[in-house]
Amino acid sequence: MRVSLLITLAFCASLLTASAVTRAEGSPAPSRSKASGAQFAESVSTITGVAISPLLGTSAYGALQYYRTPEDQRHTLPWFAQPMFFVPALLLVGACFIKDTAGTALPTALKKPMDVAETVEHKISGLVATGAFVPFVAAMMHDPSGPSAMFSSMGMATADFTWLYNIIMVPVMMVAFVIVLLASNAINVLILLSPFTTVDAALKTFRTAILGSVVGTAAFGSWSNHPWIGAVWAIGIIGFCWLISGWSFRLSHFGLAFVWDFCTFRSSRFVPDATENKVFLWRKINKVPARTYGKLKRDEQGNLALTYRPWLMFAPRTLVLPEGTYAVGKAVFWQSLQRVEGEDAQNMILLPPRYRGHAEELVKVYNLAGVREAGLRRAWKWLRELFTGKTQPAAA
Repeated sequence: MRVSLLITLAFCASLLTASAVTRAEGSPAPSRSKASGAQFAESVSTITGVAISPLLGTSAYGALQYYRTPEDQRHTLPWFAQPMFFVPALLLVGACFIKDTAGTALPTALKKPMDVAETVEHKISGLVATGAFVPFVAAMMHDPSGPSAMFSSMGMATADFTWLYNIIMVPVMMVAFVIVLLASNAINVLILLSPFTTVDAALKTFRTAILGSVVGTAAFGSWSNHPWIGAVWAIGIIGFCWLISGWSFRLSHFGLAFVWDFCTFRSSRFVPDATENKVFLWRKINKVPARTYGKLKRDEQGNLALTYRPWLMFAPRTLVLPEGTYAVGKAVFWQSLQRVEGEDAQNMILLPPRYRGHAEELVKVYNLAGVREAGLRRAWKWLRELFTGKTQPAAA
């Protein structure tokens, strides 16, 4: 199922949640002792922090709400503020922390399956939070002295416009949440694809530092009675994530395809189509960005053409790849379609893991120039030839 479809379903579910959230018996009410706008500023920081690390953010926020609430009122709290959720969630977060701490000492073969599991958890918890957590927090932004008071002063004291506020604010905050979530998930995918544990550690440290900065600025703003300090920093992060949202979306979708193929052993069940197959663009070509997802086929002129939909949902477009001789490149961790020029080759199409073991079939489907060693495989072949003096046959 497409990522865009999942997000759309969660979005629709959240609108239903938003219409009832202010009437729900278990929804926490905003504190009336806070200054006007303080609840809004706190909620912006909360949503940004949870989007960076959904499971940690949701469970930590729920635990905080639980211990802030008087014991006789805790049963009215929403699901994420109940011990049955946040205790197991925090234990799982702790297990991930131990894995990350010991990650540099673990072999890549043992660490990567755990990274795959963490990536799946991040996606699932992010989607759940989008539809079931954000509406509650967005509704808590509502300031009773705001729109309702304004309409009351106009002689409309009995009118309740909370539903209008929720219909407007919940989708806005959901969009902000998804934008930051995509950027956070892109870091997960980079960790998953990186073969070096030191790079993994650096990426996780960077993400943790960003999360810590959101929590720190929000706490400092609350302590100094200037809650907008945290909100301004959170809005800045949202703005940056908006600028890279296209890159984050493409990388996240590639990561989803990678994880799905890996977890389901899809290469053993997959058979390449005789005319067109779903692939990713390796590099930017004619303003079409890298990792664009589409279907590759030979057009009527015999050229390789990639048909794709921007954001997976808009009108289809077609990119014709540069003319030349193409071959399948086989590396240790990936396969590609390469444009070959003598001894040099340029990667043009990135093949998901489902294509492993199907290189010869792709050669026949697209009438390619065969299979070539690539990446570490090519380097290893060169070393063998250097020391043995013999030309090694290309791998099938």
